[in-house]
Amino acid sequence: YAAKDGGRGRHYFYAADLHSDAEERRQLEQDLRDALTQGGLELHYQPVIHTVTERITGFEALLRWNHPTRGMLSPNKFIPIAEDSGLIAPIGEWALRTACSDLAHWPESVRVAVNVSPLQFANPALPAIITNALAAAQINPGRLELEITESVFLTDDEGSDAMFTALKRVGVRLSLDDFGTGYSALGYLKKAPFDKIKIDQSFVRGATIAGSKNGAIIASIVSLAEALGMETTAEGVETLDELDLVRMLGCSHVQGFIYEKPLTFADASRRLETGLTAIAMGPRAARAVRHTMLRKVVLENGGQHYHGTIRNVSATGAMIEGLWNVPPGTIFTILL
Repeated sequence: YAAKDGGRGRHYFYAADLHSDAEERRQLEQDLRDALTQGGLELHYQPVIHTVTERITGFEALLRWNHPTRGMLSPNKFIPIAEDSGLIAPIGEWALRTACSDLAHWPESVRVAVNVSPLQFANPALPAIITNALAAAQINPGRLELEITESVFLTDDEGSDAMFTALKRVGVRLSLDDFGTGYSALGYLKKAPFDKIKIDQSFVRGATIAGSKNGAIIASIVSLAEALGMETTAEGVETLDELDLVRMLGCSHVQGFIYEKPLTFADASRRLETGLTAIAMGPRAARAVRHTMLRKVVLENGGQHYHGTIRNVSATGAMIEGLWNVPPGTIFTILL
């Protein structure tokens, strides 16, 4: 099975860690089933901000699992297990119902976006599931936004078209998630009735660095969306420089740590009670990735040698302890 998962033309020799990995996966699958039936899953909500007015227009619902022994697990750890085991359908339905129920407690102008997996999208019962969730919560369908990835277009075109038609008939909004990171084929945008395109954080990250082409990509996506009458959300904005850039390039909405981290339902409700205005707070620019270490080094300057300890290092600098009264601009050679 490890060879099959690795792709075509591969072979694997048996190793003990293959068995332990399989056993861990089996245990996580059982734990995930228990979490679904016993209330172990949670939705956290990250605010989506209108770039011009800086007001909260909605939230993205993010799935979280607080494992009883492992603590908070990343969705990257358990979503693939849910998809392989068929649990993604009941988990997705639970997320839709929970998000609609929570949304009913918030102001009418606030929306919530929920991710829909390709397996959910292929389920003919999806429109009925959404209709029931909306009816149970008694909320306007236009307040629910479904986030769909490009991978849904790899399946049957007629089935996809029929599903899009059915979902728009329900009255929900549709958002194209992770645009440009997968199987981008612009042809489907002519037919798919999306209301919004989400610009992946991989384009936002590093867009402010000199020589980066990410800004041009963001600008082209914004122009495309505007021509098609769609909104745009820039994901993963973490610095004031990134916020200034996506605002200048015309992104209609922003989502990221620069405004708020994901909140529990209770925290999101308390946040809304203080008003819809959001304030950007964070660093001006992102610093280079730093690698933590603890290593003795020798520093050389002008033929003199000094002992120090290096704490971290990045592409743009390092933190070294052990020296004092060093004039700014002093050049050292680090001997590892």
